[in-house]
Amino acid sequence: MVKVIDMHCDTIAELYYNHRDKGHASILDHDLHVNLTKMEQGGYGLQNFALFTHLERAGERPFEYCMKLADVFFTELRAHEDKIGIVRSYRDLEENWKNNKMSALLTVEEGGVCQGELAYLRILYELGVRMMTITWNFPNELGWPNGKRETEPEHFISVPDTEHGLTEKGIEFLEEMERLGMIIDISHLNDRGIQDVFSHTTRPFVASHSNCRAITPHPRNLTDDMIRNLAERGGVAGINFCAAFLREEEGGKEPAMSYLSDMIRHIRHMKQVGGIQVIGLGSDFDGIGNQVEIQDASKMQLLAQAMEREGFTTGEIEAVFYGNVLRLYREILR
Repeated sequence: MVKVIDMHCDTIAELYYNHRDKGHASILDHDLHVNLTKMEQGGYGLQNFALFTHLERAGERPFEYCMKLADVFFTELRAHEDKIGIVRSYRDLEENWKNNKMSALLTVEEGGVCQGELAYLRILYELGVRMMTITWNFPNELGWPNGKRETEPEHFISVPDTEHGLTEKGIEFLEEMERLGMIIDISHLNDRGIQDVFSHTTRPFVASHSNCRAITPHPRNLTDDMIRNLAERGGVAGINFCAAFLREEEGGKEPAMSYLSDMIRHIRHMKQVGGIQVIGLGSDFDGIGNQVEIQDASKMQLLAQAMEREGFTTGEIEAVFYGNVLRLYREILR
């Protein structure tokens, strides 16, 4: 069984948003894509858990809202610390694995939770947040996402934004994240903003859950130039299991199923463009609305088996499943 490191899931937000009416929401809940039992069955070494904050839901207090999500994370992890340990440094990861425990790394999906305040960023770091996206799907104090444009009433297309760069505050955040040892995540950021990240940083960073735009022309995906530049920087892109980022349907319809064959196409293309060292996993589990051939975390080895059938070597499979992300974490996490 190949060890799994997954750079992105929305399990904490799923617990908070949709399971509160059940009373005590638990990371053992059976209907989650990612729960502790399924992680054990799937061979997980580490799962990044995102504090996904929807700015419209959060209202005028996104940082406070993010703290409520963090409370869910810490409550659940402390209740099951015999099985899984929180990672704040690379040494924590080594200790967990030495003690036969899985690991959890805390991330934030939506830099707008900081409300433009570097103090909030530093507080997040002290809490244990070790990765953060600059944006989600809304503009914020730091930058812009690739957005939607109305082509006719109630019909939208997503388009790349090559006009709006990061704000001055956004550049300040990049510098502080590098100083702290918090991993910059360019997933959801617009094209011009991604260029700015390359220009204003020196260390490796990630696109935690983004695929190849050359295969599926969705602006959430990375262009070949982005993939090459990310590889040269020593960064990693996590293959996203969401069907809309894996395959384009005729008529602009949302695909109903995510297939292993589509994941392999993106992995193969990313390898051709940037090399095997740039590829990781970023499932987006518990944030996906469509069906997935890899049904949940317990079935992750299906991807390893599919890669083997398609001619990938054992070393390449291990690099994608854990080795590349592990290398980056070893370099960045203090």
